Amino acid sequence: MKKDFMFTSESVTEGHPDKLCDQISDAIVDRFLQQDPFARVVTECAVSTGIVFIAARFEPSANVDFTNIARQVIDDIGYEQKEFNGKTCSILTSLKELRVDEDRFFDEKNLSDEQIEKIAVKNQANVFGFACNQTYSLMPLPIWLAHKLAKQLSEVRRQNTLSYLTPDGKTQVGVEYRNRRPYRIHSLTVIASQNKASKPDLKQLQDDIRETVIQPVFENEEIKPDENTRIFINPDGPFIKGGPAAHSGLTGRKNAIDTYGEYAKHSGSALSGKDPVRIDRVGAYAARYAAKNVVAANLADECEVQLSYSIGLARPVSIQVETFGTGKISDEEITTLLEKYFDFRLAGIIKQFNLRYLPSLSKGGFYRKLAAYGHMGKVDMELPWEKTDKVGVF
Repeated sequence: MKKDFMFTSESVTEGHPDKLCDQISDAIVDRFLQQDPFARVVTECAVSTGIVFIAARFEPSANVDFTNIARQVIDDIGYEQKEFNGKTCSILTSLKELRVDEDRFFDEKNLSDEQIEKIAVKNQANVFGFACNQTYSLMPLPIWLAHKLAKQLSEVRRQNTLSYLTPDGKTQVGVEYRNRRPYRIHSLTVIASQNKASKPDLKQLQDDIRETVIQPVFENEEIKPDENTRIFINPDGPFIKGGPAAHSGLTGRKNAIDTYGEYAKHSGSALSGKDPVRIDRVGAYAARYAAKNVVAANLADECEVQLSYSIGLARPVSIQVETFGTGKISDEEITTLLEKYFDFRLAGIIKQFNLRYLPSLSKGGFYRKLAAYGHMGKVDMELPWEKTDKVGVF
């Protein structure tokens, strides 16, 4: 295993077309669950120049205006371009009502342990959770910094600090590691979209991004860019307008950004656009919860948890732990502890994390807020899978 290496992760703003699709999909999930906590819905979205396409499958237990939700999300994000905006874009839908499945109607809050054992998953999944002690959120440093830069890029646009910016943007951070610990910032990239090529010119944009985005992000970071850090700001020249008019978007296409920036493994399944009964979504949250508690308990500096689910079974058919040589006890012992103290059954996860009711309890919805800047490691939301309340069981 490499001890000295360089690793790069990327993030995107909430106005990136893929993230726009994730937010529309999760806003629809929020609306269903706000009306009926037991609602079943899976929805995908695609966007291109002037067009939004929504495909959804749902049990008819709620009255949801898909078109209006999409337009609200587009407006909230800030798309006001002639080529793409919430008022004039065409919205196409392909909606299919599912037959009501009585087996899926269970109230996990009132189930006994024996009854929870009988709630089987209905889709196959292979999910991963990861944590490491590189940051206080127990996330890898490259994706942590990439998210911070992307959020700050959006913030200076929303606050009109840089009023010429448009919602689309990308960031990338390369970190040099020594003995598997972050050592220095190798490189930074910020891609910012603007309304017009001449306002401002490229030099002014680069100076503005350095001053209002990069410097504030690293102000309180332990590791900062040094004189040898390579900093790229729109290295290919001006990026005009961006968004769906420049490149298309699709739900679920940014899994690495949603999880660990590819520093650790992640599932091939999308996280956004699915109600809590989908194990390929909630299983990923449970795996993160387990990995984070292992690292918080100082059992390892890094921990990756893999859960494998098969259709028709309540429990994972396999639980695997990898600590990359950093474990204070063996990976097998950690696996045994996870099996004993963590509930990886579908109904158990939904119950512990209260996943059906969070959209109603959170102002402005819940799942849509997850859809930008990562589902893991957020410190600006109270996420149940980010708690370290299991440290005491080890």
